[in-house]
Amino acid sequence: MSEPEGRGADWTEERGTSDEGRRRLKAPQRRTGSRVTPRVVVLDYGSGNLRSAQRALERVGARVAVTADPDAALDCDGLAVPGVGAFAACMAGLRAAGGDKLIAQRLERGRPVLGICVGMQVLFAAGVEHGVWTEGCGAWPGTVERLDAAVLPHMGWNTVTAAPGSALFNGIPAGTRFYFVHSYALRSAAASEFAASGALISWAEHGERFAAAAEQGLLSATQFHPEKSGDAGAALLSNWLGTL
Repeated sequence: MSEPEGRGADWTEERGTSDEGRRRLKAPQRRTGSRVTPRVVVLDYGSGNLRSAQRALERVGARVAVTADPDAALDCDGLAVPGVGAFAACMAGLRAAGGDKLIAQRLERGRPVLGICVGMQVLFAAGVEHGVWTEGCGAWPGTVERLDAAVLPHMGWNTVTAAPGSALFNGIPAGTRFYFVHSYALRSAAASEFAASGALISWAEHGERFAAAAEQGLLSATQFHPEKSGDAGAALLSNWLGTL
């Protein structure tokens, strides 16, 4: 049987008592020596940059599927939610694919999620772009806003001040640079409620201080692109895999 377009994984056909067959992702964990290969789904909800995220996660040892299949997204060891472009467009695509519900269900079931770039932004309560307010997933408190900077977008390499105790930045030297492309973020001035909730917030500066990454329980996210950040990004993704 040929692989369904856009799924990027091993598939089998399952038939029940009805005449309808349904396809379900079959991705059992594999062992390399004594190490279990983590199964990761990159959620396909119409956003770009999915294959870059897939390749970066495969580079550090994950078995990766790019899919919108809800069973796969719920059953995998880790769910990665990349995002590029506008907050409102990403939220529309995420809702159309049921991704907002999948994120909430995974967190309820104790299963990790990683947001990347706009995939981080949509985890917050809301985003404001060009005066338009858009409701986010609401997993974290706070509103994503345009940075107060002379030059936007913030594009290129920048350092990150890691939060004490961060799992994502464990073993990554201070002063390491990561690759950013964005004009909006959770600004420091709007992060008080989020910080008070006990989240670990790692910071960067471009015109002002903003949340470059965040971790709270099973939910982690980066405003920068680890998949475009070379060895530094690979180290961070490897750290995330180590938490699964």
